[in-house]
Amino acid sequence: MMSSYSASHVTAPVVASRPYEAAQVMDAVNRRAWSDPSTVRTYQHLEGWTDRGERAAVECARAVCAGWPILDLGVGAGRTVPLLRAISTDYVGLDYTPQLVHACQAKYPDVRVLCGDARDLSRFDDASFGLVVFSYNGIDAVNAADRRAILREAHRVLRKDGVLLFSTHNRNGPAYGEKFSLGVDRTPNPVRLGARVVVALLHAGRSARNYDGLSRFRHDGDGYSIRNGAELDHSLLVHYVTLEAQQTQLASIGFRGAPLVFANRDGRLLSPGEDTHDASWFHFVVRK
Repeated sequence: MMSSYSASHVTAPVVASRPYEAAQVMDAVNRRAWSDPSTVRTYQHLEGWTDRGERAAVECARAVCAGWPILDLGVGAGRTVPLLRAISTDYVGLDYTPQLVHACQAKYPDVRVLCGDARDLSRFDDASFGLVVFSYNGIDAVNAADRRAILREAHRVLRKDGVLLFSTHNRNGPAYGEKFSLGVDRTPNPVRLGARVVVALLHAGRSARNYDGLSRFRHDGDGYSIRNGAELDHSLLVHYVTLEAQQTQLASIGFRGAPLVFANRDGRLLSPGEDTHDASWFHFVVRK
């Protein structure tokens, strides 16, 4: 959902008659961003791994979960469908944005893709899946209480010894507290770089208004923060968490043992106590 991929996203500025906490407005703001036609078009063309960390985490899960039923949360327009179906064809995708679900169904008509919310997986029985995945930092699109609900539901639908794989932004990493940016990804191709700069300039006004409007909803909690992220022209509110706080939360929900954690940029397996300031986000692999 959120990574180094860029999008030519345009959305209306946030308007509020009085200040609200991020937890109260986060869901509405982010749902609007995901359903925007420009977001859907962008996500329809995404393919492959987001980064080395994702690939390492999925390969780690594959070693345990080959052939097991998979639940792919936040499937979006289907980037992860071929990556995960290589592990098991017993697969179902879920996303709460109807427009993205329709795009995914059109691209993969032979795959079961449902419209639903990761915070409520009541349509699935206990211990239904061997692997639950929430990629692309999708879990960071909801507030702290809803995030815990997602993890509880993932734990419930996992079979014993099943695996949860998800990515999440690092509050101590370089992506935290991003300042206003035009969001131009670097490329050695001068023509491509020029096109990206032109697109970014066309959207600069909307990006600036989004940044100003959403920055008021900053919120700090115990081990986490909510900030306006640079993705999709600054149209999102993003949950950032420390490695320690995320590990503690997983243990409190009932996941067992120390999770395996991979850094996004180089895919290295992080050691206990290792400095993580160079990791913008983590990929967690943890067992029930």
